[in-house]
Amino acid sequence: MVSDIEEHTRARQASETQTLVAVSAAHLVSHFYILVLPVLMPLLKERLNVGYFELGLALTVFSVVSGLTQAPMGFLVDRVGARLVLIAGLCLGGLAYMALGFTGSYAALLTVAFLAGLANCVYHPANYALLADAITESRMGRAFSIHTFAGFLGGAIAPFILLGIAKLHGLDAALFFAGLVGLAIAVVLVAMPAPASRRTRGAAPRSAKGAITHVLTPAILSLTGFFTLIALSNSAMISFSVVALIASQDVTLVAANAALTAFLAGSAFGVLAGGSLADKTRRHGDVAAVGFGLTALITLLVTTLTLPAAVLVVAFGLGGFLSGAIMPSRDMLVRKAAPPGAAGSAFGIVSTGFNIGGIIGPMLFGWLMDHGSPRGVFAAACAFMAATALFGFIEERRVQRGKAAIAGS
Repeated sequence: MVSDIEEHTRARQASETQTLVAVSAAHLVSHFYILVLPVLMPLLKERLNVGYFELGLALTVFSVVSGLTQAPMGFLVDRVGARLVLIAGLCLGGLAYMALGFTGSYAALLTVAFLAGLANCVYHPANYALLADAITESRMGRAFSIHTFAGFLGGAIAPFILLGIAKLHGLDAALFFAGLVGLAIAVVLVAMPAPASRRTRGAAPRSAKGAITHVLTPAILSLTGFFTLIALSNSAMISFSVVALIASQDVTLVAANAALTAFLAGSAFGVLAGGSLADKTRRHGDVAAVGFGLTALITLLVTTLTLPAAVLVVAFGLGGFLSGAIMPSRDMLVRKAAPPGAAGSAFGIVSTGFNIGGIIGPMLFGWLMDHGSPRGVFAAACAFMAATALFGFIEERRVQRGKAAIAGS
């Protein structure tokens, strides 16, 4: 009997590990694919003989399509299954980039941007639904952290791989390789045995109206705002910190980029540390509140003081680590708030907050820079971080009141 239990446990853990590796690989591909067009933009400009405005429009198409379709894709995940949707997304993205290597028109680029944006919308709802359904509760935080770290890794390696292949073998080879990566992971998912489901709760409503009513709870809607605030502060720190530091701190381009690199590296390592933290606590809202509160204080120092370059690098690295450490807890908040059988649609809806913040943030921070307020970029980021911390604190109080009400009933 004991050996049977041990054998079952080992089989369960092997299945969970297999699922985690496959889903994390898909997340790596998603971040890799987000950077294909930006990284290859100079070569595409030369190939298509168009301006940067036209190329920027293609990136906008990608973002808008992904943002508009992410929530509906979440409902599809819950209806037909996350594994099937994820495989379809990987194939669509891979084939789109491969096709671009065989065409030479701007219309084809816009079409590929549309298809790649549609493919990109599947990853968050499908990946998180697979993890939420397959991973043991006690290891969920670490699973989320590895999944997020894989995304960071995909973004980090994309420029080196794509530009390296393009330099050696040309633009077409780089696009073909990019497409092949997604197709390869899709083949792995097809060949992989379906993971054993841990779902014990009821399935989500099957009608469209019932599914929407089922998942659009106050908690999910508020978490969408939470994700929007995170995206707004990240937009300031990642997209505008270099130019804002040069203008406000009197540092060199090299020093400003070193600070940004420290922030990104800190975030990646923070995610890994945050996974263990998320598994050791159930107060995930408080973790988010403390992490973003401390990051807001660090950003406030950058806003109000003129700091040496070395101090800026350390401050950005620490801020990145803290903001990364809360990400697994952030994901656990969504998982706890997801109604029965609706993990895909829940993550699909809240992830649109990233798209909303990604649209508003660049315009806001660009406006601040154009009006000679580089410190205003960091002040706004600090305000968004403080609001995020406040949200985490309030959300934890809401969860605790809910638990108390259930216990008293």
